[in-house]
Amino acid sequence: MKWGSNWPRWSIALFSLLLHKLPVFHDTEIDASSPFVTSGWTTQRKLAARERTRELWYHGFNNYMDYAYPYDELGPLSCTGKGPDWNNSANIAMNDVAGNFSLTLIDVIDTFVVLDDRQGFERAVKNIIQSVNFDVDTKPQLFETTIRVLGGLLSGHIFANKTGQPFHLPWYRGELLDLALDLGKRLMPAFATPTGLPYARVNLRHGVMKGETWDTCAAGAGTLILEFGTLSRLTGDDRFEKAAKKAFFGVWNRRSDIGLVGNTISTRNGKWTPPELSGIGAGIDSFYEYALKWYIMTGEVEYLDVFDDAYAAVMRYSRSPDGYWFRLVNMNSGDLAYYTVDSLSAFWPGLQVLSGDVENAIKLHLLYYNMWKQHSGLPEVFDTNYRVATSHQYPLRPEFIESTWYLYRATRDPFYLDVAERVLFDLTTRAKVKCGLSGIQDLRNNKQDDRMESFVLSETLKYLYLIFDEENKLHDDDSSYVFTTEGHILKLDDDQIRHKPAKTTSRKFISHQCPAYTAFKPKRGLTRGILSRPDVEYAQVLVGNKPTEADKRHWEYDGWCEKPKSESYSYEFVLAPNGLTAPEDLSPSLLKISTVHDGFVVNNITGIRAKIVQRIDGKGYDVRKLGHYAVRPGHIVYINDSTIFAPPTNLLNLPQTLYNRDRDIELRFFSAQPITPATPQVNLDPPELDVIVDAYSAFFGADLAEALDSSAASSPFLLPQGLRVHQVHDNRQGCLPYEGTYDGGVLVAHRGNCTFLEKLKNADAASAAGVIVISDEDAPINPTANAEDVEEADNLNNTALVFLTSSTGKALLELIDLVEEKGTSQVMVTLHRRQPADTNTTPTGDDSEDSSKMEPIEEEEPSRDTERVLYINGHALLNTRLLI
Repeated sequence: MKWGSNWPRWSIALFSLLLHKLPVFHDTEIDASSPFVTSGWTTQRKLAARERTRELWYHGFNNYMDYAYPYDELGPLSCTGKGPDWNNSANIAMNDVAGNFSLTLIDVIDTFVVLDDRQGFERAVKNIIQSVNFDVDTKPQLFETTIRVLGGLLSGHIFANKTGQPFHLPWYRGELLDLALDLGKRLMPAFATPTGLPYARVNLRHGVMKGETWDTCAAGAGTLILEFGTLSRLTGDDRFEKAAKKAFFGVWNRRSDIGLVGNTISTRNGKWTPPELSGIGAGIDSFYEYALKWYIMTGEVEYLDVFDDAYAAVMRYSRSPDGYWFRLVNMNSGDLAYYTVDSLSAFWPGLQVLSGDVENAIKLHLLYYNMWKQHSGLPEVFDTNYRVATSHQYPLRPEFIESTWYLYRATRDPFYLDVAERVLFDLTTRAKVKCGLSGIQDLRNNKQDDRMESFVLSETLKYLYLIFDEENKLHDDDSSYVFTTEGHILKLDDDQIRHKPAKTTSRKFISHQCPAYTAFKPKRGLTRGILSRPDVEYAQVLVGNKPTEADKRHWEYDGWCEKPKSESYSYEFVLAPNGLTAPEDLSPSLLKISTVHDGFVVNNITGIRAKIVQRIDGKGYDVRKLGHYAVRPGHIVYINDSTIFAPPTNLLNLPQTLYNRDRDIELRFFSAQPITPATPQVNLDPPELDVIVDAYSAFFGADLAEALDSSAASSPFLLPQGLRVHQVHDNRQGCLPYEGTYDGGVLVAHRGNCTFLEKLKNADAASAAGVIVISDEDAPINPTANAEDVEEADNLNNTALVFLTSSTGKALLELIDLVEEKGTSQVMVTLHRRQPADTNTTPTGDDSEDSSKMEPIEEEEPSRDTERVLYINGHALLNTRLLI
């Protein structure tokens, strides 16, 4: 938001006004733009929205039963039933879904549970038993049949068969499970491939047809374990779970070297099909979902391991640099391939909530919400570069509403009720027709489609209903139930869960419950909700939505808009102590890394490639890989290498005095008028800029720590008039020789393109007294260089190099620009005297991407019982312990 500097003065008055004069809301849509306006979501209003959703659902279902049953789908415009396209086998849009088995009735069966309609549930069970037969000459898609039909039958059986709950049917004898078993057997021929990856389609009567394509997608092959695994657990027939598990890991084990899963794969040879794309949308989406959800259902940690590794790869490569969009990238390099995103990827915020990453879920959901606001629906494809939809269909998909439900349950922020109400209004206005609910062929002109897909009733309106129904029994169900990717409710009893011992080194149990949501709280003022976050305006800009008048009413002339900078989710380093650059040890011996009962002991870090990953709760980082060893949640990495404490003299052959330098110093920046004969110093105006910032000294070049000693007061950095600060815009990184001379000045350079030592050499050649290097991240480091390079450099002891973090440097440059724009002042810098600070907490580093910068957080005598952890580039590695 564009918050102004006078927020603390007027906030209390505004808050008092809201307490005395709360607005009254009826059924009209409220202004949700202001973070200060009460939501007005009373219990009565929620119940009214819930009942409108219920009415919309029954409008669709009753018309299906009246006009379409026992066909697969309803044609809401023609008021007819629809099934397979018998005349055109190439019409896969229909034939992949419709199998002549009353699809919609099966797909919606557990929605009666959500709606608390026992009579409707019982009628649906009876109708399925009486009319459904899978001995049909149709060739539906394995994936669609599994998630819509097999999942619906299993969910219906679980509720009809389970005693002690309202939907138990005393007369029921497992008929739905018998149907599921019959269907499962008819789907099994799809797995008869050389790789175990299943064919995409199978004929329910004849099996795999001659000439069937070998190609399938990662989601189609890897999104079967929930339904097939549940079928095996309920029937005792293991072949279904074994086939689905082999297919799941068949996809995962063929991931790229950087951990990404591709889209299309050959079931014959297991090779990915060009252009080898990876992302979170169509073709891959539910693979990630089932990895996490099967772990939640069964506690089998190998699936959690897959999700953790896959999530880290997606967050590192597919996520955009600002942390909002998730793009299609090349699965082998991580390079951007396309700027488009599809509507199926709107499920991702919901999965992020389920995994515990609520903060990132909020950001992505805001983008889809702005897309919805722009189109009154979610277009199938959106171009994030040009900020326009490129495919304007909306078949009433559920993914965005599903994520809205997850976020509302996690945050309880009424903003998500506003979102759901907007969705309900748009669905009712645009899709409700005489005979049901129609998909939208074109959101621009509301051209409707004569098709009501089964997921409209099994997912879209189910999740919408759950958002408004605060008292729904599912919200209090503490079992390990999950919603499948088709919105079916699956759960297993304790006797159906296999408690297998760990196959590898033991690891502590790690709770993966969602962390408590913390509402947004700026540095000053009241705690506020979603609409007060800076993400709101940024997401609006990314989608290309123009601000409303309501938005502008809360802006201030001297306010600001925040552009987020997202920190990398994972890093890789080739470890080496004190900034050394070491070659990678591709096969570390047991003398370097050894296993213990609860993790690993590292006796020599040099040359080991380590991967560190941010914890989902945002409270630190973990080591997740050491060489070829995978470090799993619950493992501890014990560091037993004393070289990380050694001074650089033992490693770099540099003078001992360099190691004794102060690692952090303070610089004072101020503005002053140029001193000329016509402008004596005594007549200078008061400074317009006067700030003190933290800086980090290099282990080479002039010693500013020594300059702070009173015996060395002749250092140019201690001159009271300061040193002139120069920005050279055509040599931004300081990697080129400077064309002019800057006698006694200090140059500003940005990190990148060359080493710290090269930047210092170029500054020294330009007669500068020093160079300030601004980082591209907020981790503080002390620049180092190899001993040989320093020895080759001539007379660098008179030129200093200091390092500023990204946020400090950015703020400083903005101030410098403001001062220099006026043209009457120039920016100066001096050393600020202070008491020496503790020097044992700052990481060190160099310019190499393949080196680590590590220091202990304290120097007391270590022992195995301490909780001291290792730091790399300023990141606390919470699953490490220092033994030395």
